[in-house]
Amino acid sequence: MDWREGAKKRAALEAVKHVRDGFIIGLGSGTTAAYAVQEVGEKIQRKGLRILGVPTSNQALMLAVSCGIRITTLDEHPQLDLTIDGADQIDRDLNLIKGMGGALMREKIVASASKQLIIVADETKLTEKLGKNHPIPVEVLPFALPTVMAKVRKLGGKPVLREAKEKVGPAVTDNGNFILDIKFGPVSAPGELDLKLKLVPGVLETGLFVGMANVVYVGGRTTVQRLARE
Repeated sequence: MDWREGAKKRAALEAVKHVRDGFIIGLGSGTTAAYAVQEVGEKIQRKGLRILGVPTSNQALMLAVSCGIRITTLDEHPQLDLTIDGADQIDRDLNLIKGMGGALMREKIVASASKQLIIVADETKLTEKLGKNHPIPVEVLPFALPTVMAKVRKLGGKPVLREAKEKVGPAVTDNGNFILDIKFGPVSAPGELDLKLKLVPGVLETGLFVGMANVVYVGGRTTVQRLARE
């Protein structure tokens, strides 16, 4: 196993320790969150816990079902006890870039409905400033794509339409939308940039998760570091 996979798994195991009997939890998407989903499923089998999950993507839904986690919705439970999810970049203030897996809008909705957002990652995801050598994903209404790209350029960004890997054409989210990966360089004020992008008509959500994470577990080669918002 590559050391990063081991680091992600160790971080996920620490995060799952927050899960208690009777909890309703948000289930993040991506490879790191998958370790947490699998551990929740094993915990249910070992201890007979009553846990309901709200998946943030079709990928998370199918994995949760295969792990024996009962599924629910925000319609039934508009407030969740916690969400466990991964991140693509994490700064010193625990602000995040998410969305390289394409589920950023549902991930942010579920995170906002949670009493706690717990992030799991390996140490390569830590950065001094968000956006350094990394794009910011933005979910966009397909109809608005040309105008959104033009307005993003005026904000100083360099937008690239994400292409699908297994088919010809753009990548399409679970919501039927497109994703722009926008390079801004290091971002000094992620909250301001998040607001500016959201004010662009046609932008549905950004991958900037500002002030949302409560606890971050960062896996290293042999240890797990716990970072918490003051």
